[in-house]
Amino acid sequence: MTQHTTSRRSLLTAALAAPAVAVGAPLLTAVPAAAVDPTDGCQTVVDWKPIALETGVQNDPLSPAEARVVRVAGTEFLQLRGLVTCAFTADGPLGTLPADIRPPKLTRGVCPRNNSQGINALRIEATTAGLVWVLGPQATNKVTWIQLDNFSSVLR
Repeated sequence: MTQHTTSRRSLLTAALAAPAVAVGAPLLTAVPAAAVDPTDGCQTVVDWKPIALETGVQNDPLSPAEARVVRVAGTEFLQLRGLVTCAFTADGPLGTLPADIRPPKLTRGVCPRNNSQGINALRIEATTAGLVWVLGPQATNKVTWIQLDNFSSVLR
């Protein structure tokens, strides 16, 4: 006797394939995102602002380093985006957050970097003074670029 199980993948595929008519009117008459209650939905607290980069760290012209704060269901998150080129051979400062984006506590995240010797990620920390630090580079394993889009960390 064959035993059948339903995988999560097949359930998700079926849910995505369901036409809007089958789902019902609530989907078609949903409240626009701008009208969502900030404690239950997503709200931009501080919009994207440039990160002031340290000497030796350069923005990618098409994807500059920026930071923002969002609130999702009452929890605030610091988010970073952008691509920087650099030459880190030790822990050091990447830049400074704008004055209105200062974490109330040390906050950490992991970001992709150039793959060297099998290492393709490093730690990024934002201090209460607004300094953004790069942790993990070594003299024998230089970091030449960092993609900040992966960084999202709880503030409050």
